[in-house]
Amino acid sequence: MPFDSDLTACAALVQKADPDRFRATMAAPVAARSVLFALYAFNVEVARAPWVTQEAMIAEMRLQWWRDALEEIAKGGIVRRHEVVTPLAHALDADAARALDRLVAARRWDIYRDPFEDAAHFDSYLADTSGELMWAAAQALGAGAEAEAPVRAFGTATGLARFLQAVPELEAQKRVPLVDGRAEAVADLCKAALASMPNRAALRRVAGSGAPALTEGFLTQAILKQAARDPGRVAAGALQINPARQSFLLWRWS
Repeated sequence: MPFDSDLTACAALVQKADPDRFRATMAAPVAARSVLFALYAFNVEVARAPWVTQEAMIAEMRLQWWRDALEEIAKGGIVRRHEVVTPLAHALDADAARALDRLVAARRWDIYRDPFEDAAHFDSYLADTSGELMWAAAQALGAGAEAEAPVRAFGTATGLARFLQAVPELEAQKRVPLVDGRAEAVADLCKAALASMPNRAALRRVAGSGAPALTEGFLTQAILKQAARDPGRVAAGALQINPARQSFLLWRWS
């Protein structure tokens, strides 16, 4: 896919709204960047759709717009002209477009103030957002079916790390982000995620040409370990990795 004005716009959007994924993409081989920027720009647009308005109906309409765009891509016919949708259509096959509908649908939780129903609902949210995104990227880059389960598992763990970093902002927006916000429950949640995370080298090996899609999770293990050791950092908004450590971890995953 040529790096045209649409992809330049996608890259600028990701750079501004999702700097960790931007850094991960810039660390990827040049040939992989067009796919990653298209997917990550799509994710930015969908993730922010519920938050740009106080009107639930308008937020629902914004998400439906993206579901309709994915349906057009899946059908393989004429796809609406849009600086993110157009390159996304080049990056996805029909099955991937249909699968990403789950990501958009899961973001409906962000519209309302209802808490997650239970731990299973919370896990599904992470799997359908971050897990789905990482697998879509890996698959678009050529990962085989044998990589799906471990890539999704790592994507879901990455989603947890990012979600925990967002907890203070979610609480400021009068949301109830965690099923159980007690310190010991948060620590147990992180420990379980760490225990289920695939080994980095093995994960990159099984992902094959899809390995650049994994790099967005370069901070995942460090953040989850920090939260497991000191769960009070979650509510305090203190889940932070120093810049030098970030650069080292990005290098390891690249």
